[in-house]
Amino acid sequence: MSCQKIRKFSHALLQKSKAASLCRVLKTSVASYGNVASRGPTNQIGKCCENGQSCGSNSGIQATGSPAIPTSPSPANHRQVAGKKFKEVSPTFSERAFTTAPKIDSKMYLWSRYNEMKRLVHDLIPPGVCNLLNPSTIYANNEVDLDKVEIYGFDYDYTLALYSNTLDTMIYNTARDFLVKHYKYPEGISKYDYIPNFAARGLHYDIQKGLLMKIDAFHYIQLGTVYRGLNPVPDEEVLELYGGTNHVPLEEVSGFYGKGPVMKQFMDVFSIPEMTLLAAANDYFNSNDIEYDPGHLYKDVSDAIGMVHIKGYMYKWIMQDLEKYILRGDETYAVLHRLASHGKKLFLITNSPFSFVDKGMKYMVGKDWRDLFDIVIVQADKPHFFNSCGKPFRRLDSNGDLQWDKIKSLDKGQVYKQGNLFDFLRLTGWRGSKVLYFGDHLYSDLADLMLRHGWRTGAIVPELEVETRVVNTEQYAQGLTWLQALTGLLERMQMHRDPESKKVLQDWLKEREELRAVTKNLFNPHFGSIFRTCHNPTYFSRRLCRFSDVYMASISCLLNYDLSYTFYPRRTPLQHEAPLWMDQLCTGCMKTPFLEEMAHIR
Repeated sequence: MSCQKIRKFSHALLQKSKAASLCRVLKTSVASYGNVASRGPTNQIGKCCENGQSCGSNSGIQATGSPAIPTSPSPANHRQVAGKKFKEVSPTFSERAFTTAPKIDSKMYLWSRYNEMKRLVHDLIPPGVCNLLNPSTIYANNEVDLDKVEIYGFDYDYTLALYSNTLDTMIYNTARDFLVKHYKYPEGISKYDYIPNFAARGLHYDIQKGLLMKIDAFHYIQLGTVYRGLNPVPDEEVLELYGGTNHVPLEEVSGFYGKGPVMKQFMDVFSIPEMTLLAAANDYFNSNDIEYDPGHLYKDVSDAIGMVHIKGYMYKWIMQDLEKYILRGDETYAVLHRLASHGKKLFLITNSPFSFVDKGMKYMVGKDWRDLFDIVIVQADKPHFFNSCGKPFRRLDSNGDLQWDKIKSLDKGQVYKQGNLFDFLRLTGWRGSKVLYFGDHLYSDLADLMLRHGWRTGAIVPELEVETRVVNTEQYAQGLTWLQALTGLLERMQMHRDPESKKVLQDWLKEREELRAVTKNLFNPHFGSIFRTCHNPTYFSRRLCRFSDVYMASISCLLNYDLSYTFYPRRTPLQHEAPLWMDQLCTGCMKTPFLEEMAHIR
């Protein structure tokens, strides 16, 4: 369905629903509770609805809980102004009888509104409208004009090179065996196989309590997403553990690079096997009633995962079977050639060793891949590369051996090791918004470049592809729209405080919690979407918006845009602002962009 059709549909539906909703309420009230003193208004209401006329013309009649309907002052009942004196003209007996409002049963009224919302939500989602999001879209947090970008920089792992999920299993198994054999952990941990899709990027781990959890942008733990080992922790226990609240203080959540004294946030894709191993080891100790120190476990698991990288196991696996582990190399080739052919300068800054990068790039791009890059830097030791000026650049020869000459320039065709961004800027002059750098780690790759140096940054978020597929389903669209509608009803109807109404509202609150759980489970049954808690952005989302100008599922998304394209972030209303597009007014929720806005998402 085109945007124009959705726009016409939504406008017509809004006008129809505003009139129909009031008509139904008034007809129900009058039919249920007998006559008012005068039968005239009742007959007029029925006639107006039957003829399809606007009920807004019935002045002076207002349903409980609904916004007041503006009315013109009656000539029989008004105040006359004469200087500072007011004269009240009393209505006659018949007029007082005419304006007496019918008594409305709150319970029946609430359920009539509920059922009306149900019908409207069903009509809000026309067939075929759900499949609007394109997983190859580049999303903008900040305005970026590609025409002004002259230099493109890249990380390597999970940016230029995307890896299959098989790699996660290999990292997990090797670190688990290392934990048992070298750290002498119980053999029973070896029986825990890797669990795909258990953990999700962006989670926090409480080091001393041994709990894995999701935290929102306001530092609140999302109840229902706290795990001790492989088992969820009841909400009541979570509140007890954190002093009667699910809020975690700023100084405990994490430092600038994601690790605080109490919490560690896992921000890169490589961390998913680490979280899974932590959960498995915790589960073993808890299941067997073995006393242990969660702090020691955290350090040992971190060291075991680190050994997979330090000892070169991961590099060895990938280099031995590039086709098995590296995905979509042809797209990386297409992106780099397109940029270079348009005269853009390219550079690479990665923590991986040259032999590993060289073999992968030859597989994806060809043996002359270095001809595309103006500068290549390996084993850079990010994030220290971006925030410290301690390490000088070292040049590698064609065999990958270190040279001892002083680096006075960074030349095309050469490969450099270590170094720091301050010398990089001094030697290249590549400063400010003419530089756009892509990476997958929000802290190590992007934070310093955005906040300290003014480069443009692009975040690679592979999870976008999976989450987009979920968002495009009819189940998600229907569920989320009804969830928002029900939330709007709760907000508007909460002034009904009689016992019967309170019971109705409690039923709605229970349904709302069930809807939230269903929506969460569509993404990940344990932790939900990496971008949202129930309704707030996650801590990960907050950092994504803060440290990246644009974000996308892979660098291949660049192929969908002209190199003079300007990315404009969508203006979403702040809570105190009136939305500038058609809102879901008919659902009673004034805070959610209407379907028409969804149509503009590629």
